Amino acid sequence: MMRLWCGLWRGVLSGFGLLLACLALQAQAATLELREAQATVTVQGQTIHQAVSLPYHWDRHHKGLPGQATFEMSFELPEVPALPFGLYVPRLGNAYEIWLNGTLLQRNGDLQNGNGADFAKGPRHIVISPGLLGTNNLIRVHIRADVGRRGGLAALTLGPDDEVRPIYLSDYRWRSTGSLAVVILSLLIGMVALALWATQVDVTGPSRPRRDSLYLIAALAELCWTLRVGDVLIENPPVPWPWWGMVTLLSVTAWICSMILFCVEVAGWGRLAIVSWLRRWLALLLAASVAAALGSLAYGHPVTMTLLYAALGLTCLIFVSLFIWKAAREASIAHRLVAGALLLNTLVGLRDLYVFRLSPVYGGNTLLRYSSVLFGLALAYIVITRFRAASGQARDLMANMSARVAQKERELAQTYQRVEQLAREQERTSERTRILRDMHDGVGSHISTAIRQLESGRASQGEVLHTLRDSLDQLKLSIDAMNLPPGDITALLANLRYRLEPRFKASDMELQWDVDLLPLLPRLDHKAMRHLQFMVFEALSNVLQHAHASVLRIELRTVPGGGVKLLVIDNGCGFEPDRVKRRGLSSLRERAAAIEAGLVIVSAPGNTVVEISLD
Repeated sequence: MMRLWCGLWRGVLSGFGLLLACLALQAQAATLELREAQATVTVQGQTIHQAVSLPYHWDRHHKGLPGQATFEMSFELPEVPALPFGLYVPRLGNAYEIWLNGTLLQRNGDLQNGNGADFAKGPRHIVISPGLLGTNNLIRVHIRADVGRRGGLAALTLGPDDEVRPIYLSDYRWRSTGSLAVVILSLLIGMVALALWATQVDVTGPSRPRRDSLYLIAALAELCWTLRVGDVLIENPPVPWPWWGMVTLLSVTAWICSMILFCVEVAGWGRLAIVSWLRRWLALLLAASVAAALGSLAYGHPVTMTLLYAALGLTCLIFVSLFIWKAAREASIAHRLVAGALLLNTLVGLRDLYVFRLSPVYGGNTLLRYSSVLFGLALAYIVITRFRAASGQARDLMANMSARVAQKERELAQTYQRVEQLAREQERTSERTRILRDMHDGVGSHISTAIRQLESGRASQGEVLHTLRDSLDQLKLSIDAMNLPPGDITALLANLRYRLEPRFKASDMELQWDVDLLPLLPRLDHKAMRHLQFMVFEALSNVLQHAHASVLRIELRTVPGGGVKLLVIDNGCGFEPDRVKRRGLSSLRERAAAIEAGLVIVSAPGNTVVEISLD
């Protein structure tokens, strides 16, 4: 029983395998590859008929010459298909028409006038209606080929559309979608590198600010490569051929030269003497690329472009060998990373050079456009590494700066404490000096006067007593001045009234008090308040000593505009202010000038007024 089941299982597997093989053979048989054609080629007015094998690479068969060609390919089908067929052409053109059994399937470009739009850059796919096919069929392809634009016709693939379309889509993604992705990435990297070059400025050097040339070279390389790869997507160039071809060739040469200089910057060889000669050689290659483009594309001598590629290849070979040898011995990670990218791109470039310049392949896809992305990744690594290093340096700098700021703050705090201590000491010294000066000018002066009065023997006891009382009052007022609130004139007058009112009563003098409660006057500091105090005291002392008055009136009020007016009025005997030479009057004027106060003294028998004005 077991053997029976095993035999049945083997039979099922064998049948299933046979079914798959039949389906594969059927699919292979249903898809045709048309490689043989009858060609009618017209070059410089001469037409030849010949059998050719596809692919037909125009630049290989007719070097430096434009022309037209018609290819006829016949094929048979076992039966008329019921489902749509697909036609896939990897490359054809530069302009073309495709006919099937006398019906136009697709047309792109002008077959009569050359150097126009180029439709040979991407693969083509055409869906064929079943009604257009029979058992015997003929495909006719007309092309127009320009000099140096890779015109021609690749082998055609024909079959059911669901089998042909995946082949076309795979090729389209590699050649068109992939190229678009590379263009976007290269453009983005180039713009970022250009922005870094413009913004990253080194201002720490002794000379003028410097920018990092590595970023500028990388930006030029990526932007040139963007232009070169983007050419695959441009069927209608902005300038006519062959000038557009010269632009693309110059962009390739500029990319190669820029990448070499980029590697020089990564390796740190910029100051070597031989590098200056390398820069001159690369500049010569750039100039030679213009001449090679003119000779190959404009005058039909492709050997000039071959010589340019040989010079570029030899330069790259020598430089890459030296760069990789140096990286293998001793180098930074960035150097080795760029060396790896350079080696891979060199190998891929040699592969592309063989495929597109030496082999008979027509319609293949270049791989260098994809491997070049490694340079962008290497640049990204360099930028990240430098950014991390710069961030570390910035952190260290900030930490160092914070420590220095903290140290300076501590020193500043200590200095402030010393200054504050010195200010307090100076303030105490100033206060002591003021007290001593006031005692000298007031108390000392009155005591000296009392001594002279006693020595002369002419002064009465009352006069000497009055002088000593003035001395004592000034001493008390000097002490009171230490606690006077700045700007409070009302408090100042009240303190004087408290000190001198007993003397007014002892002199049978009526005191009339007409003082308003005023707000503080901000401009009167402690020093100004002391000057004002002694001015009022001097005026009151003169009344007590010389006026023989019976009424003393003190007025204080505000005036329009925010000022203050202080009046000391008595009804004494009066005097002539201009003729009387008293030390007290001169002291009044000096102190008034010191506090920028107005002083007016008007005196007549029965009415003497001392007016002090403060703004």
